[in-house]
Amino acid sequence: MFEKNLRLAVLYDLYGDLLTDAQSTMFGYYYNDDLSLSEIAENTGITRQGVRDSIKRAEDALLSYEKKLHLAERLDRLTKRSEEAETLLFSLKTKYPEASADIDRVASLFGALSF
Repeated sequence: MFEKNLRLAVLYDLYGDLLTDAQSTMFGYYYNDDLSLSEIAENTGITRQGVRDSIKRAEDALLSYEKKLHLAERLDRLTKRSEEAETLLFSLKTKYPEASADIDRVASLFGALSF
């Protein structure tokens, strides 16, 4: 369940602006503010089922966007490659301390953390 929620949160960060205002609001209340369906219904003045339907449509839309655009998948690959590059740069900096400034410069070009 946590993994599904985390995935939906990432998709929301990437595609949330493409949702309708109602979908975005309901999704935010449910996933970001951790409100129950009943609490959201009470706060918004719509039925619990209406809240559930809106959240479900938002989830389906986010998953559909990812299926078509693959931005989360690409971000994940980029993050993993960046971590690998950072590890390699750290290894090179340890092996070649005289090149430390150049290695730091390369790391900064790719947004890697300084060592």
